[in-house]
Amino acid sequence: MGECKLDHSQEDVRSKLSAQQEHLPHDLYLALAGWLSRPQPQPALNEVFHLLKKYDLAAEAEQAERNKKLLMMLNGRA
Repeated sequence: MGECKLDHSQEDVRSKLSAQQEHLPHDLYLALAGWLSRPQPQPALNEVFHLLKKYDLAAEAEQAERNKKLLMMLNGRA
């Protein structure tokens, strides 16, 4: 994802997740919602925000790659 100078709040990320809910795999949505129920470090919030940004407009292969990165974030390996 492109480098962004803005810090995104937990609420910003929660809002972006909600906006993309119908486009995400259901289990990934639930996992991300649970992850966002706990305080997260700023770099992780920024990364997840950008992975969710325009998710609905991404090609299927790009969505699959983002899903993989999101799962890595959830598992603390990013």
